[in-house]
Amino acid sequence: MNITSNIKAIISGDWKSGIAVFLVALPLCLGIALASGAPLMSGLIAGIIGGVIVTLISGSELSVSGPAAGLTIIVANAIVTLGSFQGFLVAVILAGLIQVALGILKLGKIGSFFPSSVIRGMLVAIGIVIILKQIPHAIGDDLDFIGELEFNQSSDGQNSFSEILSAFDTLKPGAFIIAFSGLIILFSWPWIIRKITFLTAIPASLLVVLIGVLTNELLKIYSPAMYLGNSQEHMVNLPIFNSIGELAGGLARPDWNYLTNPAIYSIAITLAIVASLETLLSLEAIDSLDPLKRISSADRELVAQGVGNLTSGLLGGLPITSVIVRSSTNVYSGGKTRMSSFIHGLLLVVAVLFLPLYLNKIPLSCLASILLFTGYKLAHPKEFKKIFSEGWKQWIPFISTIIAVVAIDLLWGIFIGTFIGLIFVVLTNYESVFSVFHNGNEVLIKFQKDVTFLHKMSLKETFRKIPTGSEVYIDASKVHFMDHDIKLLITEFMSTAKERGIDVDFKQKQK
Repeated sequence: MNITSNIKAIISGDWKSGIAVFLVALPLCLGIALASGAPLMSGLIAGIIGGVIVTLISGSELSVSGPAAGLTIIVANAIVTLGSFQGFLVAVILAGLIQVALGILKLGKIGSFFPSSVIRGMLVAIGIVIILKQIPHAIGDDLDFIGELEFNQSSDGQNSFSEILSAFDTLKPGAFIIAFSGLIILFSWPWIIRKITFLTAIPASLLVVLIGVLTNELLKIYSPAMYLGNSQEHMVNLPIFNSIGELAGGLARPDWNYLTNPAIYSIAITLAIVASLETLLSLEAIDSLDPLKRISSADRELVAQGVGNLTSGLLGGLPITSVIVRSSTNVYSGGKTRMSSFIHGLLLVVAVLFLPLYLNKIPLSCLASILLFTGYKLAHPKEFKKIFSEGWKQWIPFISTIIAVVAIDLLWGIFIGTFIGLIFVVLTNYESVFSVFHNGNEVLIKFQKDVTFLHKMSLKETFRKIPTGSEVYIDASKVHFMDHDIKLLITEFMSTAKERGIDVDFKQKQK
């Protein structure tokens, strides 16, 4: 994109979606850092680099990158294993170099091998997970970080369902009022802007946050018992620095002595593989949501992620991936180009440098309402209706993916859904590769498409059932590829057919 196009994109509305993504990304960056056992600034650095640097190199117009909840367990365990966050940063840098190499080697196309039913199931599942995980935050249970996605919570032994039930025991009326008012605004926004046209200039998510802050401040005056600002756990909690020098001095730096530690290389490879898979899956998913149906360059995206991780490691940040939650928020907020992601990165810079005191007045419950709305859009009932209309061979992998993602995690869900999808591919090919027609003592075996060893058993059974005295016509004129095992089986049948009183005519594709 050139400068003129960038300016047009910003003016046309990408600034609105940039604000929406920023409001979602801010608590996620902090929460993921906290859950990973890393400094809070490391999450913000990763978010800034994902927004500013990765966006400019990215192979996608709508993908938004930053620290990922799916990597928290890997990061936390790696920091414990190495005994040093500075040492872990070296692994992040090496992982970035590996990703750049993967992109240069054109390995980004791996993401295209996942069935569309699985990708669609992943999106719906992420929507369901977001809803399940944000309900506690919407009613004031903020003990777990706002970006957590795992079903079983290692921090407190709860799971997604038990956490919701226990959250109602400690319901905070102030949080509920703020979240509920935010949801009303978001769901009625299309109707509101039709009635009050000047509001089209204001992002719905920004209005939700402003009303949330105002409501909380009014509660402080008129109902102190419902005020949420008395406890930092219910609020955005940005670190406060008195100067840029103090901020720079607080950044972690990689400890290059860890290059001699063998563990650093296995951690780097693990990070590179998992981060790359999450990125490629996110890219496939966001392309499917893109209203303009653009096709992203997966290889370029891997290079961008690698450069991002290399930079993040050098500056003291967490590892980066393309993230579905941020990216889908971008899409549903009306983002059209990469400028929305770039604006979100710039806003993170401004937030860290100049606005921590003000942003720390934002209740997490109003941000939860934005995420709940995003979750609803991802898991909209129309998605279920559409996939069920396409037949059981589509909806079984779809449902399997949803169950696995919700009950285990994202990567396991994708692998299980893809495995089930591949079973259906094999079954479909197994069933329909050839047909058998009978007319008296005449038997026609007609191949419709290419034949592999997977069809050997069914063809062998067909040959076995042919009665003595039959005239058999084998028509393989439409077959471009025939596996050696199938050729051998046909040859063997023809060589023994006369002994059974069977005449065989074999027709192949002319070369």
